Amino acid sequence: MDLIKNKASVTPSEREKRPAHEQVYQTLRSQILFGELVPGQPVTIQGLTDSLGVGMTPVREAIRRLISDGALVFQGNRRVSVPLLSTADIKEMIFARISIESELSRRATANLQTVDIDHLERIDRHLDRTIIDGDVSGYLRLNQAFHETLYSHANAPILSDLAERLWLRFGPSLRVVCGRFGTQSLPDRHKDIIAALRKGDADQAAKATAQDIEQGMELMAEALAAV
Repeated sequence: MDLIKNKASVTPSEREKRPAHEQVYQTLRSQILFGELVPGQPVTIQGLTDSLGVGMTPVREAIRRLISDGALVFQGNRRVSVPLLSTADIKEMIFARISIESELSRRATANLQTVDIDHLERIDRHLDRTIIDGDVSGYLRLNQAFHETLYSHANAPILSDLAERLWLRFGPSLRVVCGRFGTQSLPDRHKDIIAALRKGDADQAAKATAQDIEQGMELMAEALAAV
C-alpha cells in the first residue's frame, strides 16, 4: 500500500489525461509545497518553461493559479518567487491553521475506521525514520501525507481547501528550516493524535492537532528569526 496518497500521486496514464496547464500546476504546486523552489529566489517564466519542457501558455496559467493561491508572488519582468514569511505572517498562520485543522481532525474522528487509523500509524512510523535519518525531503512529504490523509476523512471540502492553501504558504519555509537545522528537533504530536483517534475522542484529537501545529510553527518562527 502506498503511504503517500495526494493530488500528485497519480498514474502516468491519469496524468496524461489532464490538460497541460493542470499538469504544470500540479508539478509546480508540489515543488512549492515541498520547498524545491526556495522562498525569495526569483525564477523566470521562461526558466520554468524550459525546466518543465512545456509551452509558455500552460506555465502562465499555472502561475496565475498559484499566485491566486498565495503560493507565488509576481515580481515583474516575467519573474515570480515563493514569498518570504514574516513573523506576523506566521502568527496569522498559527491562528488560521489551528482554527481550520483542529476542526478537520475533530470531524474526521467520527469517520475513521480502524484500517484508516492503522494507515495513519504506518505513515507516522515511516515519518519517525525520516526524522532519525535526517531525511528532509522524506519528512516533508510524509508529514504532509499524514495530515492530508487525516483531513480527507473530515468530509469538509471547503475547510480542506483552505488548509491546503495554508500548507502551500508555509511549506517552502519549513524546508528551509529543516535544511538548516535538521529534523531532530522537530516536534511531533502525531502519536497523541492517533491515540485520540483510536479512542474516538474528537476533542482530544483536535487538541493534539492544535499542539502539533503550534509547536511546529513556533519553532519555524524562531528559526527564521535567527537567520
